[in-house]
Amino acid sequence: MTTKKVYLLSLGGVLLVSIYPLYMGIVMLFSYLQYGGIDVADYPKYIIPYTPICISLIVCTALLPLIFKFTKKFVLPILSILSILLFLGSEIVFEQVAVFTDLSTKMNIETWQMLSCVMTPQVSHSIWDSLSIRYNSSFKIHFYAIALLIVLASISTIYGFYKNAYTQNYERNKLLVVQFVSVLAFISLCILACFTAFFRTGDINISPLSAILMTIFFMLFGISTGVYTGTLLYGKRKLLSVMIPSATAILVTLFMYFAEMIMMDWNLFRFGNGLLFDRLGAIPFSLIDIMTMLLSGAVTYFILSIIKTKET
Repeated sequence: MTTKKVYLLSLGGVLLVSIYPLYMGIVMLFSYLQYGGIDVADYPKYIIPYTPICISLIVCTALLPLIFKFTKKFVLPILSILSILLFLGSEIVFEQVAVFTDLSTKMNIETWQMLSCVMTPQVSHSIWDSLSIRYNSSFKIHFYAIALLIVLASISTIYGFYKNAYTQNYERNKLLVVQFVSVLAFISLCILACFTAFFRTGDINISPLSAILMTIFFMLFGISTGVYTGTLLYGKRKLLSVMIPSATAILVTLFMYFAEMIMMDWNLFRFGNGLLFDRLGAIPFSLIDIMTMLLSGAVTYFILSIIKTKET
């Protein structure tokens, strides 16, 4: 496949999946220009972080051939930095737009987003506290971490296929396909979480279905990050190209657990009762939590080891 085909397929794919987030951003923009904000009844949910993510991916994908032409050695670092700046810049701008509620009050989008997408005991309590909301920006830890992974891993995948087409060296294709599949699966879970909140009700003790979905989500976040790290360390010896990504997967999953605790006043959702699900004394995690962290690293290790074995 030629670089032109890779470029057109990548740009077309990014534009296709960006249709709805871009539509949401346009609706918000027109309302903002007319009224200085957006009415809650017309608020297209999840403008953030998905519209800024799409803006970042579209611009970076469109500029890929130009950047590649003038600086072949530093394309990925340049694209990665540019994608982060574009995401953060547009995200901060979008967060400042006001949402008008039917209570003749207003709040900015990031506060309303907290209510719309995070059904935790903290948020549930805030809702019943009358929408004056004791705002807690800690929910953005998840938003930013998830968004940056999606942006960086997507750009890395697109660049990887583009570079392979340019050099006609397809050794990394298997790893890039795995990275693409893991990121796509993670994005799918993010979308499911947006529309269902993984079927949580606001109680600490959640249903088996919710517990399974949340466990897969945390694991997939770690695995996707681990595989992304593996693509950056491709071609290195096993200690670097397999062990470090596996450790990264564990640490990132641990980070997400801590982010969850911070958001929920140092509590975590409980998946049940008993040895597997109860807190381990002073440790805030249960055995199932620790197993989830370790399993994300183990799956990453297994995937990267298989790919490395087949290549050698």
